[in-house]
Amino acid sequence: MEQNAAPEEFRITSIIVPLLAIISGVFMVVLNTTSMNVALSTLLKDLNTDFPTIQWTVTGYMLAQASVIPLAGWLSDRFGAKTVFLSSIALFTMASVLCALPNSAGWLIAFRIIQGLGGGCVIPVAMAYVYRLSPQHKVGTVMAMMGIPILFAPAIGPVLSGWLVEFYSWRWLFIINIPVGIIAILLGLKTLPKVERQTVTGIDLPGMILAPIAFAGLSYGVIEGANSWTSFQTLAGIIIGGIALLAFIIRELSTKTPLLDLRVFRSIDFSIGIVVQWIGQFALFGAIFLLPQFLQQARGFGAFDTGMILLPQAIASMIVMPIAGYLFDKFGVRWLVVIGLGLVSAATYQYAQVDITTVGKDLMVPLIMAGAGMGMMTMPMNTHLFNKAPRDLVSRVTSLTNSMQQVINSLSVATLVTILSARITFRTDELTAAAATGTTALTPEAMQQSMAEVAANSFGDTFGIMVIVAIVGAVLGLFLRRDKPAVPETKTAAATLAEKEATV
Repeated sequence: MEQNAAPEEFRITSIIVPLLAIISGVFMVVLNTTSMNVALSTLLKDLNTDFPTIQWTVTGYMLAQASVIPLAGWLSDRFGAKTVFLSSIALFTMASVLCALPNSAGWLIAFRIIQGLGGGCVIPVAMAYVYRLSPQHKVGTVMAMMGIPILFAPAIGPVLSGWLVEFYSWRWLFIINIPVGIIAILLGLKTLPKVERQTVTGIDLPGMILAPIAFAGLSYGVIEGANSWTSFQTLAGIIIGGIALLAFIIRELSTKTPLLDLRVFRSIDFSIGIVVQWIGQFALFGAIFLLPQFLQQARGFGAFDTGMILLPQAIASMIVMPIAGYLFDKFGVRWLVVIGLGLVSAATYQYAQVDITTVGKDLMVPLIMAGAGMGMMTMPMNTHLFNKAPRDLVSRVTSLTNSMQQVINSLSVATLVTILSARITFRTDELTAAAATGTTALTPEAMQQSMAEVAANSFGDTFGIMVIVAIVGAVLGLFLRRDKPAVPETKTAAATLAEKEATV
C-alpha cells in the first residue's frame, strides 16, 4: 500500500487479511504471556516441584524475550521483516508443541525459554509492519486495530487459562497456539508484502552475551536468597550477574553499535521517567503475578474461578486507557502517573489485608482500582519517555523500554517469590516453636488450619512490601515535568520514531 495514496483510494478492507495475519500472531504471543500466572499452582502439583522452581517458566520466558527484543530491528533490516516475523511465529508455534509435552519442570522451563526467543520479535516487528501497511493519514486508525489483541488478550487470558487448566489440562494452554500459529503463517506467506532489506552495521555480539548472563544471574541470585543470602548459589548468581551487568554497561557506552543505547540517560527527565516506569511496572506486574497464587494456594480457589475473579482488573484497564490518552494531551503525564500509582498503592494496601476468610467479592474494588491505575499510567508514561529522550536517540527508546520491561517483570517475580518464601518460613518456624514449647496446644486439624493462616498471612506480608514500592513510585512521579505545549520538536520526535520503526 502506497503511503502517498489519496484518502479516497484507501479502504481498510484492502489490508484486512494481512492485518489478520499480524493480529493473530500478536494475540497468540500476548495471550500466552498472561495465561501462565493462573496455571502455576496446577503445574506445582502436576510436575511435583516447588514454587521457586516453577516460577522460572515465567521468568525464563520474559528474560528470553528481553534478550531478542533489541535485535528485532537489526534482524528485519538484515533478513527482511516478513522473514523475521513469520520465522518468529514459526519458532513460537514449534516451541508451543514442545511445551505441551514435558513431565518435568526442567524441560518445561527450557521449552518456555525457546518460546520466549520466538515471541520476543513478534510485537516490535508487527508494529512496524502495521505502520507500513497504512497510509500516512490512516496510521492512527490502523494502529488502533493493532491495539485490540494487546488489550483483549490480557483480559481473556486468565479466564481462558483457568477454564482450560481446571476442566481440561494445562497442556492445552500451548496446544491452542498451534492452529493460531499455522493460520498466521499461511496468511502471512500469502498476503504480507515483502519489505526490502536494508544495509546494516555490525551487531553487538558481546552485548548479546553479557545482557542475558547479567539479568539471569541476578534473578537466580535473588531467588536463591529465599534459602540463604550467604549460600554459594546466592552469592554466585549475584556476583556473576553484577559483574556481567557492569561489563554490559561499559560495553554499551563504548561501542558504536550498542545493543541498547544507554546514551538516552543523558536526559535527566528521561532518566527520572524510566525509573518511575520501572517502579510502577515492578508493583503492577508483581500484583498480577502474586494474586492468582494467593487465590489458589492460600484460599483454594480453582483455576477458572481465579480467572473470573481477576477479570474486572483487565476490563477497568481497557476502559481507562483511551481516556488516559486524552487526559495526557490536556494535562501532561505527572498527575496521571501520580494518581495511577496512587490507585495501585491503595489497591495493593487492600491486598495486604487478605487472610484465610478472603473471597472474590472482597477483591472486586481493589482489582478495579489496580486496573484503572494501570490503564491511567501505562501509555502516557511510554509517550512521555519518547518525548523526553534526546532527539537523535528517540528511535532507540522502543528497544530499551520493551526489553527492560521484561527484565523488570522477571526481577519482580524473583523478588516476590523470595520474600514470600522467606515469610512462609518465618511464620512456620514461629508456629512450630510455639507448638513445641507447649504455649499453644494444637490438634492436627488446628495445625492444618494454622498452616493455612500462615500461607494467607505470608501473602499479605508480601503485598505489604509492594505497597511501599508503589508509594515510592507515586512520590517520584511528582518530579515528572510536562512537555511544553505546541513545540514542533515533540511531533518531529514522534514522526522520526515512526519513520525509523517503519524501516523494519
